[in-house]
Amino acid sequence: MGVILLIAAWLVLLLLGYPIGISLLISCIVYLLLAGYGLSTIVIQMVGVLNSFPTLAIPLFIFAANLMNKTGITDKLFYFAKSLVGHIPGGLGHVNILASIFFSGMSGSALADSGGLGQLEIKMMREAGYDDEFSGSVTAASSIIGPIIPPSIPMVLYGVVTSTSVGSLFLAGIIPGLLCGLSLMIMVYIFAKIRNYPKSEKTTLKEKAAAFKSSFLALMTPVIIIFGIFSGKFSPTEAAAITALYAIILSVFVYKKVNIKDLWGIVRESTEAAASIGIIIAAVGLFSFISSRERVPQMLTEFFLELSSSPIVFLIISNMLIFALGAFIESMALMLTLVPILAPIAVGFGIDPVQYGVVVVLNLMISTLTPPMGMSLFVVSKVGNIPYANLARAVLIWLIPPTIVLVLAMFIPQITLFLPNLLK
Repeated sequence: MGVILLIAAWLVLLLLGYPIGISLLISCIVYLLLAGYGLSTIVIQMVGVLNSFPTLAIPLFIFAANLMNKTGITDKLFYFAKSLVGHIPGGLGHVNILASIFFSGMSGSALADSGGLGQLEIKMMREAGYDDEFSGSVTAASSIIGPIIPPSIPMVLYGVVTSTSVGSLFLAGIIPGLLCGLSLMIMVYIFAKIRNYPKSEKTTLKEKAAAFKSSFLALMTPVIIIFGIFSGKFSPTEAAAITALYAIILSVFVYKKVNIKDLWGIVRESTEAAASIGIIIAAVGLFSFISSRERVPQMLTEFFLELSSSPIVFLIISNMLIFALGAFIESMALMLTLVPILAPIAVGFGIDPVQYGVVVVLNLMISTLTPPMGMSLFVVSKVGNIPYANLARAVLIWLIPPTIVLVLAMFIPQITLFLPNLLK
């Protein structure tokens, strides 16, 4: 009963306009004070969840993504993608998706993809004769690939709150991320054939080589991350530090697009974003403490066991719950409040925590496309100057490809576990 009142208070504060982290923090602190806990206990719980080495990866990946966006690297990736797939029917739609796959190896964030690549992609597609709803839908749908293919900020958070190997989660996301890209490109091809969308002239091998050379250093970012983690040379947190350092070298010394003054501004912007996530994590630490005290995981486990003892049934029900709530609650807040409760239950059903992590993150990324709280839709609507209502209607059919991948990842564990198992 206490947890239900806490969640109700949190939702009321959200409706009143309080930020996600602050509203949850206030609700948890008031609950614990009324329950007789002292401020010292509250602070210990908050600091304890933040005192985690993997958590350091979050501000570093945010900084690297912001720096890459400011440097114009997104343009190089876009034109390289165009040289490869621009000649296929629906050319710039395919370019949009492939560029997101490339950019996913640098940002780890769906919103960074939407904001960084989105404006350029929609502008180019609009000029080529694509309608705004199609352009915006493809841009929003392709942005969910960013947090699936490593690096991934949501997977770092999942690893922190569930004590799951972040390196294994990174590797587990590669195949589902590529499958998302492939399924979206099939959808683009179908639309292109039906609507007779344009395609670009096929580029020569020389032009492809020139585009590759221009974007080569940027493309090395995911290669460095994946090779380093896969070979055991460094941890995901160390990979984040190397990524940030590499971004500085490219931006300041190679491309010379950022000076020291700009760098300080990017550091400040990244710090503000990381601090807001930190507040949410601290609040979630308190929420997890309260839910454990109230035996919420045990009660939910008993509830699911009464429904069925099948892991598949649990996967279906828990993912339907996440999908339904994701339409109304921001994905980051939903993951940090729901996952600490559901993940232990999944393990109790014999589900691999790495597989469950990828499934949950993919589901939450799909929720960034579902109105009314689809954050990627808000970003794409803003950068592309497309009415939100029009975009929200048009994007619904684009939920089909990633949802198919989600179902495959649920029923075929090797889709997520094949690469991590190579390390064992």
